[in-house]
Amino acid sequence: MPPFTRTVAAALLLAGLAAAQTPPGFVPEVNEKLEIVFGDKVVQTPGESLARAETARQPTLGTRDAPLAGESYLWVMIDLDVPGNFQNPSSAPRRTNLHALITGLVPSAAAHPDANGIYPLVPASPSPGPVAYVGPGPPPETPPHPHKYVSLLYETAPGFAVTREQVGPTFGFDLAAFVERVGIAEAPVRAGYFNVTG
Repeated sequence: MPPFTRTVAAALLLAGLAAAQTPPGFVPEVNEKLEIVFGDKVVQTPGESLARAETARQPTLGTRDAPLAGESYLWVMIDLDVPGNFQNPSSAPRRTNLHALITGLVPSAAAHPDANGIYPLVPASPSPGPVAYVGPGPPPETPPHPHKYVSLLYETAPGFAVTREQVGPTFGFDLAAFVERVGIAEAPVRAGYFNVTG
C-alpha cells in the first residue's frame, strides 16, 4: 500500500474511532455526542475519567451543535462494570447496573446555549423517573478497575411513559430487552460515557 494511501486509511480509522461516543464493542454504537455536564465539569471526550464526587449530582444533558429537534426524550445511564462477585471481583463476569432512566426530557425553550455552551434538555414534569439518578459509587478494587458509565438518549413521542415494572431489575439491567418491552423502535440519537474508579 503506498504511503499516501496508508496515511489516508489511518486517518479514516482514527476518525471512525474518534466518532464513537459509546465504548468499544458496546451495542448500540452511537456516533452523535450527548453533552454531559456535572456542574461546570463538561465531559469532553468519550471515556474521560471523573472523580466520584464530581458525578454525585444529576448532570445537565444537551447538545452543543444545535438544539435537539424532537419533542420528547428518554435518558438512560448504565454502569457496565459492576462486579458479579464483590468479595472476589475477578472471579465472575462483570454486570450492568441502571443508574438513571428518565422520561419526558424536552429541549429548553431558551434560544441561546447556557454558560457551558450547551443547549440543555429539561424535565417536562417535576417528577423524574421512573428511575431517578443515582451517582456512581464503584467499590474500591485491587487493582483499580474503572467503571464505564454510558448515557443514551432516545427520542420518544410526547407523553411517552414507562412504569417502574417495565424497567425490570436495575442490577443486571438488560437494555435490549427493555427497549423491546416498551416499544422503542429507533436507535439512540445521542450518547456519551465517562469512567469512574472506586
